[in-house]
Amino acid sequence: MIHRFLLPAFLGLALTFSAHGQSAANVQEGAAPPGAAPASISDLMQEAGRHYREGDMEAARQGYEAALQQDSKSIAAYAGLARAYLKQDKLREAEEIAFKRAEFAADRALIETARGEVYFRQGKIAQAEKEFIKAVNAEPSLARPRLGLARIYQAASLYQRAKRMIESAYQLDLSDPDIYAFWMRTLGRTEEIKEMEARLKRADEKDAKDREEMQRYLDYLKQEEEHPAHNCRLATQVTSTETPLEYLLFDAAHARGYGLNVNINGKKVTLMLDTGASGLLVSRRIGEKAGITKAFESKVRGIGDKGAGDSYVGFAESIKIGNLEFRDCPVEVVEKRSVVGDDGLIGADVFEDFLVDLDFLHRKLRLGELPKRPNEVARQVTLQAGGEASGYSQDEAGSDAKKSPDVASAKPPVKEGPQDRYVAPEMQSYTRVFRFGHMLLVPTRINDVGDKLFLLDTGSLSNQISPDCAREITKVHGDPEMTVHGLSGSVKKVYSADKVVLQFGNLRQENQDLVSYDLSGISRGARTEISGILGFVTLHLLEVKIDYRDGLVDFKYDPNGR
Repeated sequence: MIHRFLLPAFLGLALTFSAHGQSAANVQEGAAPPGAAPASISDLMQEAGRHYREGDMEAARQGYEAALQQDSKSIAAYAGLARAYLKQDKLREAEEIAFKRAEFAADRALIETARGEVYFRQGKIAQAEKEFIKAVNAEPSLARPRLGLARIYQAASLYQRAKRMIESAYQLDLSDPDIYAFWMRTLGRTEEIKEMEARLKRADEKDAKDREEMQRYLDYLKQEEEHPAHNCRLATQVTSTETPLEYLLFDAAHARGYGLNVNINGKKVTLMLDTGASGLLVSRRIGEKAGITKAFESKVRGIGDKGAGDSYVGFAESIKIGNLEFRDCPVEVVEKRSVVGDDGLIGADVFEDFLVDLDFLHRKLRLGELPKRPNEVARQVTLQAGGEASGYSQDEAGSDAKKSPDVASAKPPVKEGPQDRYVAPEMQSYTRVFRFGHMLLVPTRINDVGDKLFLLDTGSLSNQISPDCAREITKVHGDPEMTVHGLSGSVKKVYSADKVVLQFGNLRQENQDLVSYDLSGISRGARTEISGILGFVTLHLLEVKIDYRDGLVDFKYDPNGR
């Protein structure tokens, strides 16, 4: 599994706790001079809020604790403290604050909002939605529960509802940076560039990392605006194809995944087909052979403990897959000499404009047209660059970027704006999944225990489970002989979980000695708890159909192998 840094990771910057839409003002740092009166709770809250905005979560935590020493019943301080713990990935401490220490809360809307945020980070999406709805009903003028609902609706492919909810949150509180960040992602490219330029001017010089990621994303947006031909588009009349999947082998007897034959600028390559990855990622060797020149720098991160790796993004004049051809599409090139999958990886999310049929039993990839929504107008088909869910496409969001003429681009783009999930009659049996960027998270029961979120990842050889999740239902042992490798190197601490029964869709599978290691890195990226991974060892037995547009997946198992 890989994560691309091309899209705005900085949008997860720490928020300022803001009760009833009022932001905390900056105050001078430092303790009160000797003999001075103790700081008021208002001053303490303002200072804690400033630390929160600057990303110093430990100082924010101490500030909210100091405020609680002044007023042990301050719901605003409890809510701020819970959020500071969430930013530190201290889920147990955040849960303790939101559900026990603040149990007496008189202002139910504030604490229900904090509890909803804790539930969301724990991956308990249904419980989070209930808390946010209670908070909105109790106090309609409160903005943050509307942000929480917008996040849930986006993850559930309810883009129209998400946009309405974030717009109302933005109107209620213009100063909340989390609300602002979500709202900005619904803008068209030109409007987003203006907002990014303004944000960079306001950014603190101390936040070098945040500024670097903001500048990288701004460069990406300007590159797209300056070169409208780089709007990746279908260049053929056909809108469906079938092409073989190739075994990628560890050795002569063991497969480690499936590869897809792709022609990039006339060069034939085999890329690992990876539902846990995003976009097209190739090795430096392949990038050089295909003539992919650097447009701008980027970063990639995957499984492993070595952190992000250097890469750059260029544009391919032609990409052919089966009988489909796409023009002017972004390709990411890893600076290392090799990547997982040898030639590279192709994230299944690049096909989100299609119904994706991964027929592993017959080693076929089929791409077909998605079912048309009632009264839907014609839609332009593209090969997606990967990253964020496309519920707010540039055309839908009102971008004025020009389109280059092409064979297939004569169809008018969608004009009706973001749409909610549509479940066609023939898809009623599909499993509704949550989408976080390129990641598809499947509700999964473990040993008949409540739903957890598991990542659908054909690029991962084995099924995996986080140690915390495994300890809830079985025994976990250290396994020094087990190694896990990814794009970011190897994982240092790997465990083995005893008997685990996974239930997802309409399937049930027993697993012995399930691989277990820390998945907090990808959970932080999604901002919700990912308890495990459904990998190649299970998925290669199935036919898996994916509708990225509507967040739907169908799992089909034929015990006769037909």
